[in-house]
Amino acid sequence: MKIRYLLPLLVVLSAHAAAENQPYTCDNGSRLDISFTIDADGRPQATLHFADDAMVLPQVPSASGTLYRQGNIRLHTKEDEAIFEDGKNNLRRCRRGDAPPTVIRPATSPIASSFIEITGSVTYPAHIALPPDATLTLLVRSGGQTLAEQRYELTGAQGPIPFSTTLDRDLIGKNAKITISARIDHRGKLRFVSDKPYPALRNGQPVSVEIVLKAVPPVR
Repeated sequence: MKIRYLLPLLVVLSAHAAAENQPYTCDNGSRLDISFTIDADGRPQATLHFADDAMVLPQVPSASGTLYRQGNIRLHTKEDEAIFEDGKNNLRRCRRGDAPPTVIRPATSPIASSFIEITGSVTYPAHIALPPDATLTLLVRSGGQTLAEQRYELTGAQGPIPFSTTLDRDLIGKNAKITISARIDHRGKLRFVSDKPYPALRNGQPVSVEIVLKAVPPVR
């Protein structure tokens, strides 16, 4: 995954390769038609089909199920269930098929987001330039459990390097301590690493994490 894919984007397609549309019926009585395909670079993606347009959401790492995301717009699927967040604090819980879900919630009922988004940046000694083919790896943990691991090709990007990762709130205990650490490698050799895990939550809410990496002396 390249660093530019971290930036919020919204891609609306006027044409899309033929794929089977799968209907999802949502708890507010609406319906979503979704197709799941692979893009030209071999990356999975979900396409939400509307009357005149189609919105493409690339797949991103998720600790549970499958998560597709473009900016603040998210689609989280697990078996026949789907949760759609439209980026405007509106959330729909949907189920594959044309039959309405067992429980219909009023459209005006507030529903808490099922995701936690952790954002921040990674810095390293300013006098050192990164090679163009260096890679950044982020590791999100809770106690001894790894919740998410993401690897980005930096393609020449220099610090500070922004990052964003999304976690499923249902997998995180109420009082869980979430930490994040990072490392930068070049051609299989460790170049920079965080010397401690950084807290990602405060009072149960995500905070911006500023990770400072230390240079690793070359092995002789």
